[in-house]
Amino acid sequence: MSKVNYNCLPDLIPQELTDRVKKLSPAQLCDGMEALGIERNGCMDASLLPLDSDKVLIGTACTVDTEDGDNFPIHVAIYQGKPGYVLVVAGKGYTERCYMGDLMGSAAEAVGLNGIIIDGYVRDKVGLAQLSVPIYAKGLMQRSPAKRGPGEINTVVTCAGVKVTPGDLILGDYDGVTVIPRDRIEEVLVAAEKKDAYEAKRRETIAEYVRCRNNQEPLPELAPAWVTEMINRK
Repeated sequence: MSKVNYNCLPDLIPQELTDRVKKLSPAQLCDGMEALGIERNGCMDASLLPLDSDKVLIGTACTVDTEDGDNFPIHVAIYQGKPGYVLVVAGKGYTERCYMGDLMGSAAEAVGLNGIIIDGYVRDKVGLAQLSVPIYAKGLMQRSPAKRGPGEINTVVTCAGVKVTPGDLILGDYDGVTVIPRDRIEEVLVAAEKKDAYEAKRRETIAEYVRCRNNQEPLPELAPAWVTEMINRK
């Protein structure tokens, strides 16, 4: 890595889009992307886990490209961060050093970042989990970060198996992290909202089946139509 790239922060994703995203889950967004044939469906590695599974992460991606536990560019990116952004750190899954601890997490909380994703390890788990900012990492390592630089900021990166461009939409919960390419957000939302409506109907069907069973009434069809169709094709 030859230099720190001080590219400006990307434009925030419009509020009306993030409001729609808040009604969905990372799983539904992945399903929406799969329906559209988007490569890898935007799913970051399953080994990337939240330090606090009760928090939901959503925002506009700003990126850091670094390696070998070097957190100098992460410092720079945090201090120029703003509310509405999620810091996506492509740390190459490095395991020998952590990339950050609770002091850096507190700084990120102070500037108002919406979340941090580290493709690597962190330390101070309890302190980080107690912050309001959601944080995802691949594990814990107490050895301190290196500070060499320069790294790159707000360039296209690959983080936890997914290509991330500054300005992409990021959503994370207890299931994992999903990345939606900025230029596909509207169509992904439409597909995901369709899946959400389907799931709501399935819950109604299951609840009605349980009600009928409990009241010893005739049972309605429980299997989805696509299951019956596949059975009939066999």
